[in-house]
Amino acid sequence: MYSDEDLNRAIKKGIFSYSAVEEFRNQISPTPPITDEQEHFKLVGGFNDIFIVIACGLLLFSTFSILKSINISLGYLVFLLLSWGLAEFFVLKRKMALPAIMLLIAFVGSTIGLSDSLLPISTEAGAMLAAILSATSAYIHWQRFRVPITVAVASVALIGLIISLLRVVFPDIDSWSSPLLLLCGLFTFAFAMSWDASDTSRKNYRSDVGFWLHLLAAPLIIHPIFTGLNILNGEESNFSMAVVVLLYLLLTIISICIDRRVLMVSSLIYFITALSGLLESYDMMGSSSAFTGIFVGVMLLLMSGYWQRIRIMLVNQLPIFVRACLPEVKVV
Repeated sequence: MYSDEDLNRAIKKGIFSYSAVEEFRNQISPTPPITDEQEHFKLVGGFNDIFIVIACGLLLFSTFSILKSINISLGYLVFLLLSWGLAEFFVLKRKMALPAIMLLIAFVGSTIGLSDSLLPISTEAGAMLAAILSATSAYIHWQRFRVPITVAVASVALIGLIISLLRVVFPDIDSWSSPLLLLCGLFTFAFAMSWDASDTSRKNYRSDVGFWLHLLAAPLIIHPIFTGLNILNGEESNFSMAVVVLLYLLLTIISICIDRRVLMVSSLIYFITALSGLLESYDMMGSSSAFTGIFVGVMLLLMSGYWQRIRIMLVNQLPIFVRACLPEVKVV
């Protein structure tokens, strides 16, 4: 049986045309899944994935533990090579999702460790070198294995490189760190939407790439705003709480329109923190967490139950050119 990855690889190599593959997919699955089932990503194919991750972790870290006593750079280099070698079998041949993610992180992480062993990452030059090497290693890994999370990992490395370069040019850039992170988050969100727009049917790996980019974009957007409002420092006010509620409401609307629950969930902790702080300010310290949990839980359950109907109402209000970039709404 052929997977979507096999078909996409055949398109890339010119064995089949894109239109032929799409026609084949429509023939074997004439009725597309409803939108509620379209937001998926491959993580665990079975318990064997977890078994392989544990085995790979034991091999990698045990080998590193032995070699670092000889030379730490050698330990990271062998760690890097082993990660690549294991990926050749478990990712390229076996196509196992969870080991693919673990081995990618191990590969890029060992690159950062190797860079730090050569030039300390605590220095500006070391930070830039680590960012350049990690972005390069992620790109090389992507060209070989096409693991969807790789694009998000490379984006993190590029953001780190941009911030390091700005710190060199503008030494007092730390005072502008929040607006800078917000700008990076908006660009990441736009990048994620470009991947989503190229696969509105959510059938291939491009949708999975968009998922991980959305997961990265949400905290980059929300955290700087909450930091500016002093929400995370326990300095909530009625004004700041109103901003938080409106912000999360806006994020919820966007999440429903683009059919990405991950955008809401990844920023949920900030909303819960702010709401708990507000309840504590009204002398509800003992039960603030419980009330917050009840409110947020009920809200999410209701939204899950009526997600499709809400999407229909919201998406139908959007211009046609915007709707063309979004997953199609289906009447339940």
